[in-house]
Amino acid sequence: MIVVTGARGFIASNLVEALNKINLEDIILVDELLNPRKSVNLQQAKFSQLLDRENFLAFLEKEATNVDFIFHLGARTDTTEQSKEIFDKLNLSYSKEIFKLCTQYKIPLIYASSAATYGDGSLGYDDKLDAQELTALNPYGQSKLDFDIWLSKQEKKPPFWCGLKFFNVYGKHEEHKDRMASVVYHAYKQIKETGKMQLFASHNASYKDGEQARDFIYVEDVVKVMLFFFQKQQDSGIYNLGTGKARTFNDLVLAVFKTLNLEAKISYIPTPIDIRASYQYFTQAEMSKLREAGYEAAFLSLEEGIADYVINYLEQ
Repeated sequence: MIVVTGARGFIASNLVEALNKINLEDIILVDELLNPRKSVNLQQAKFSQLLDRENFLAFLEKEATNVDFIFHLGARTDTTEQSKEIFDKLNLSYSKEIFKLCTQYKIPLIYASSAATYGDGSLGYDDKLDAQELTALNPYGQSKLDFDIWLSKQEKKPPFWCGLKFFNVYGKHEEHKDRMASVVYHAYKQIKETGKMQLFASHNASYKDGEQARDFIYVEDVVKVMLFFFQKQQDSGIYNLGTGKARTFNDLVLAVFKTLNLEAKISYIPTPIDIRASYQYFTQAEMSKLREAGYEAAFLSLEEGIADYVINYLEQ
């Protein structure tokens, strides 16, 4: 039996599809069940049971000996949410309880950390950094960092565990995320509706408008890395999950225009005040640790990922 939390969400629903493709269907899906828009993400999924998040810990204590692996991807991911109490409950305390039970019952665990733990990036984006050296820029990133730090201090851990610091993931099943959906998704929607795209202007003299850069990674590559660790179950640790190559927002939007065979029309608007202070101008994952663990597959380029996403999903 495999457990996937946050199962109706973006990355987790893609993971469930991938598990089904390798003939794994005895899957317990865990999620908050209030948002009906996320139900569409599991329309094609094959699984054993769908549990509400509030009932999962009791279920796990009862059924732990039957659980072979847990993918803990459920979290509050809204980077504009400012309530520390919400993040402490959903991202920190809940994750601690899952980790403790995985330790007690010797259940291997993969959990979602975040590139937001690196804060302003002044120390770089190296997953070999001590988590206690980092400072996040918002409550979401801090909640993920707090769990990484707490985990590092635990003497007892599951037989295998892996934290994945997701960088800027894009791909199918992200529509329900609204404002938090990827720039690729928003670019596609805006270009289809208006024939042009607005990007945030730069408020940093070191970067020209649209030249802010991120490490964008296609969700299919993210899932491949999770399956690699699931099947290998060696080299426990916290790993970056990006491509290792930062690309600009201008690059991204130009790729969407090109895929749609449209002339590029880009303008720039002020970055919203509520996110301006915590805005990251550059992220790029250091990927040597993952390679050292034995992951050899190449990551899709931004252009390749966008072409696949737009042509084979959004346009369909």
